[in-house]
Amino acid sequence: MPGFEVLYQAAALCLTYPGDDFLARLPLLREAAPQLREFTDHAAVTAPAELAAHYVRVFGEDGEDGLRLGRGRGAAAPARLSDLYRAHGLEFTGEERPDFLPAVLEFTARTGNTDPLTGHRDALEQLRARLTGLGTPYACVLDAVCATLPPALPGDLTDPVPQPR
Repeated sequence: MPGFEVLYQAAALCLTYPGDDFLARLPLLREAAPQLREFTDHAAVTAPAELAAHYVRVFGEDGEDGLRLGRGRGAAAPARLSDLYRAHGLEFTGEERPDFLPAVLEFTARTGNTDPLTGHRDALEQLRARLTGLGTPYACVLDAVCATLPPALPGDLTDPVPQPR
């Protein structure tokens, strides 16, 4: 899906813990990704401590509780994502796991390869439904990301993690 790289990078930043780095980039995010305006407008008027506490309530201290796409799929999904990253010349060296949604979004932004997103469509839709049900502004971030993906066709079986090409 060409043309969505800025949105994916902005969404990755919006889904990381809202520390000083996020707050410093917030004005740029608001301009670069109008699809995320509902969330960025909320973040701009919310006290930093309140924004951080909300993130922890929704996703856990480091996002691990709610932003891992391969959760429940065993160790193979993160390992295959690492292989996919390596096949594109990227090494995953952060403390986050390869199936951490912001890492997947950043990979997609850098490479234009949406396979990890489409391969985890079910997990993205489940996360989007959960966030919508919670009434959190983070739901609009998932709405924007999911809107960029081609619709699933009846009978589509999504591979948990596409194989490197």
